[in-house]
Amino acid sequence: MSQPAHDIAITAQPTANPQVCTFGVDRPLHEDRVVRCRSAEEAAGSPLLERLLAVDSIREVVVMGRSLSIAKEGDRSWRALGPQIGAAIRGAIAAAAEAGVPLIADQYTERTPAEQEIREAVAAILEEQVNPQIASHGGFVEVNDVQGTVVYLTMGGGCQGCSSASATLRHGVERAIRQAIPAVTEIVDVTDHAAGTNPYYR
Repeated sequence: MSQPAHDIAITAQPTANPQVCTFGVDRPLHEDRVVRCRSAEEAAGSPLLERLLAVDSIREVVVMGRSLSIAKEGDRSWRALGPQIGAAIRGAIAAAAEAGVPLIADQYTERTPAEQEIREAVAAILEEQVNPQIASHGGFVEVNDVQGTVVYLTMGGGCQGCSSASATLRHGVERAIRQAIPAVTEIVDVTDHAAGTNPYYR
């Protein structure tokens, strides 16, 4: 028997960017790939994305595993948006379960040959160049996914939650990837550097 939607635990964690907040959910949302959605058109057919993009002021949603990185526009506070985001997540989970459909449409699960090629090239750079350099600090970086020409990375070990992780990513990892693979247009850190502990409005 599935857990009632109102019993779904959701936590929120502010980020260094005041326009972005990370939300954690107590169950997987989409385990296959990182999903990035910026419009109602892209969200069509995915209950979770449709409901979140329908919330006023939300301009982008990134889903990975049990977490969501949500970006807003305008001056509405996260305290004001929080209840609506929580309701959207719970409503989507309940609606998808009732209809017997996935939270995220199948179109997001397929990786193109070009994406796979970039993923393999980035993984090789991390293994051969980056990780040996940061191993002395107990850290490592992994490629989480590639969508189009956007690379998603996860930092672990001593790099997870490290105050200098952002500088490490920007000045070391990103430079190495861009120099070796000019086709990469964006590099996104999707590491959960600080697990959320603030329950979001049941």
